[in-house]
Amino acid sequence: MNQIDLNGQTAVVTGGAQGIGFAIAQRLVASGANVSLWDLNAEVLEKAIAALGEKASGKRVDITDLDGLKAAHAQVEAEVGPVSILVNSAGIAGNNASLDEYDPDEWRKVVEINLNGTFYVNKVVIPSMKARNYGRIVNISSVAGKEGNPNLSAYSAAKAGVIGLTKSLGKELAKYDIAVNAITPATAKTRILESLTDEFINYMLVRIPRGRFLEVEEAASMVAWLVSKENSFTTASVFDLSGGRTTY
Repeated sequence: MNQIDLNGQTAVVTGGAQGIGFAIAQRLVASGANVSLWDLNAEVLEKAIAALGEKASGKRVDITDLDGLKAAHAQVEAEVGPVSILVNSAGIAGNNASLDEYDPDEWRKVVEINLNGTFYVNKVVIPSMKARNYGRIVNISSVAGKEGNPNLSAYSAAKAGVIGLTKSLGKELAKYDIAVNAITPATAKTRILESLTDEFINYMLVRIPRGRFLEVEEAASMVAWLVSKENSFTTASVFDLSGGRTTY
């Protein structure tokens, strides 16, 4: 494992209690950061904090609740330290259905969590980063945001929106030494697969030239560099983690 120096920094990882978010939090802790996990599932959150040790803490947060996010951010800055790293990992896949059969309420829920939630969290954290003229942000999109997945239109659309948000925000914040980038993972074996059919999971696997799903630790390795001071120039960019499925 390459050593990334994040000593003295405070990171917030949404959806950090499990899956890719937890793997990222684990890598950030190993790199010296104090990490606050923001997650909706209190039971899983408690277990994750215990597993990560004394440099980890957490808040039960709904990323669609703007007032709750503001309160959580203020508490982290008071209790842990100035937030210099943000990783937006919270998200849901939504149901498998063709667009003409997609339930409008489910569509709104997927977009509200995956896209609007990313907007809300960024909106809350950015002002203090701007005031300090430093920050590193990674928004987790998906290969679906580049290519679109059939019968997953809400998720694909929301993750495409995250890419657009990242490109715009990175340009807005460049003069403040705040780097904003996105990653586009292919499928990883996490709980997000529980809402998908076996047929659809196989559809995604056969399209990965590597011939396997993403390991969550591989995503964490990429993110650890993106949130470090070494990433001093690149912003408003999208980093591929598709195993060769997408090449742009």
